[in-house]
Amino acid sequence: MSDVVLVSTIGEGDRRVGRLTLNTPRILNSLDAEMIEIMLAKLLEWAEDDSIAAVYIDGEGEKAFCAGGDVHELRRSSMENPGGPCTYAENFFAREYQMNYVLFTYPKPVICWGHGVVMGGGMGVMAGCSHRVVSERTRIGMPEITIALFPDVGGSYFLNRTPGMVGRFLSLTSAHINATDALYANLGDVFLAHEQRHSVIEALTKGQWSDDPATNTAIVDQILSMEAAIDQPLGVIEPLMPQINALMAGDNLNDIADRLLGYEGDNVWLQKARDGFAHGSKLAACWIFRQLNDSANYSLKEVFDTELRLGANIMRHPEFAEGVRALLVDKDRQPKWQFATVQDVPMDVLESFFAEPLGAPNMHYPW
Repeated sequence: MSDVVLVSTIGEGDRRVGRLTLNTPRILNSLDAEMIEIMLAKLLEWAEDDSIAAVYIDGEGEKAFCAGGDVHELRRSSMENPGGPCTYAENFFAREYQMNYVLFTYPKPVICWGHGVVMGGGMGVMAGCSHRVVSERTRIGMPEITIALFPDVGGSYFLNRTPGMVGRFLSLTSAHINATDALYANLGDVFLAHEQRHSVIEALTKGQWSDDPATNTAIVDQILSMEAAIDQPLGVIEPLMPQINALMAGDNLNDIADRLLGYEGDNVWLQKARDGFAHGSKLAACWIFRQLNDSANYSLKEVFDTELRLGANIMRHPEFAEGVRALLVDKDRQPKWQFATVQDVPMDVLESFFAEPLGAPNMHYPW
């Protein structure tokens, strides 16, 4: 088996904890198709294995849990067949979303050690886990607007379950948040120092695991209840909730864009958020806004069905390839977006991204 994901178990005896370690630290553990296949296969296997009581997922290295997906390969697929189907990219999304769905609905406790950078596809892995640990160096973000994508991997589900307008704000601005913000925004569950991972793994090794998932969940809860060995960082979101909610209020994206671009306050984090929106794809802003609004009351399956449809249509359009070029290939940070403002995006163009794409793969749900 390839070493891009290290597969092991924690503990001895009849019941153990399955461990998946993302192992491409040179590229911040970014997910590719091979990694997704390994993770999905083991998760499905362990779900049926009575000797596995829980699952622990982490990332190799000190910098990142997972910085997202391998967008270089997605761009290559998008450019190979303009207008689609973009076979590699669309199949990548279908399998990634299947893995995300499995995590969201897993029948056993799943711990994610979300240290360092957790963005895009990494957030999709972490969000689905039952026990999401954040650390003093956790940096969370959904920066898809900067490359003309959208907060997928279940983002249409978990971002709609953040307080107030936080999900909308993070989606449209690509703003980064820390561990304290993650706890407030329901994007994390437990704060521990990164050095405490050794103590957690030791406790998992000694766990008196049962054949009852509820009992095992209680054991994990107890293990993760240890006192943090370091103070939490100061959060930025909670004190700024009145401003965030005011900037993002209403159902008209044009008004939201005007308010955000017109922000002239002295808060540096809000200034960066304003600039993130200003430099992002305005076409992407429109489909992000539409997808979040449409999916507010969707079931998990409806979320992934619609995300796959939108993702396939985006891969078939040149805006995404241009965004990746400017940010990650040529790195000139001067994308040539098709529209200068959200007001410029024609309604029929936006609607086309929500139509059923011919020849796209279907989602497969294992349960």
